[in-house]
Order: sequence, then structure tokens, then C-alpha cells
Amino acid sequence: MEFNDNQAIYLQIADYFCDRILKKHWKEGEKIPSIRDTAVLLEVNPNTVVRTFSFLQDKDIIFNKRGLGYFVASGGYKKTLEFKKENFVNEDLPKVFHTMDVLNMRKSDLERYYSKYREQRVNE
Repeated sequence: MEFNDNQAIYLQIADYFCDRILKKHWKEGEKIPSIRDTAVLLEVNPNTVVRTFSFLQDKDIIFNKRGLGYFVASGGYKKTLEFKKENFVNEDLPKVFHTMDVLNMRKSDLERYYSKYREQRVNE
């Protein structure tokens, strides 16, 4: 995983976990990789993964079964979807809208580009 300097690493790892949940690689009630396994896989300090897991637990996306590990929470998919949508609307869209204003782009331009993007994704 490539990390960027614009966001805390634990939040980037949280995004990775959320993406896996939203793509249904991990379903509700299913065990997720351990702190140690995640740290080794992503080449980060285990304390960073602990922070990620605490963050996701606070959002009710995952939960811990003492002695067994971490699991996707019941309703975790819905909570993840809500969290990611809220984050997108509050963090990403204002930047997109600003860029669109600067470039004098319209909503119809964005719709056209999005349609092209979706067509390419279907053909992959």
C-alpha cells in the first residue's frame, strides 16, 4: 500500500478497510486480519493499526471478540457506507466543486466524464 503525506496513515488504513467492506471482501460477522497481520502486510507499526481499529470500532464498523480477533460488525456495511458518503460530501466534493469553478466546468461536463469512467469500468 502506498501512503501519501496528506492524511494520517491510520486513516488511510481505515479507508483501505472500508473499501474492502464496501466491495464485500469482508462481510458482516466475518473475521478481518489481525493487528499483527495487517501491520506486516502494510509494513506499518502495529500501534498504527491499533489506532485504525480503535477508530473503526468507534464508528461501529468493526468489533472485537476477546481472544478471537476483530470482525465486521452487524450493520457494518451500512455504517461504512454512511461514513464514507459523509466523508466524501464534506471533504472531497468541496474540492471538486472548487476545481470545477476555477476551470469553468459545468455539471454536464462532470456527467459526461463520469459516464466515460463508468463505461471503462464495465469493460475492464
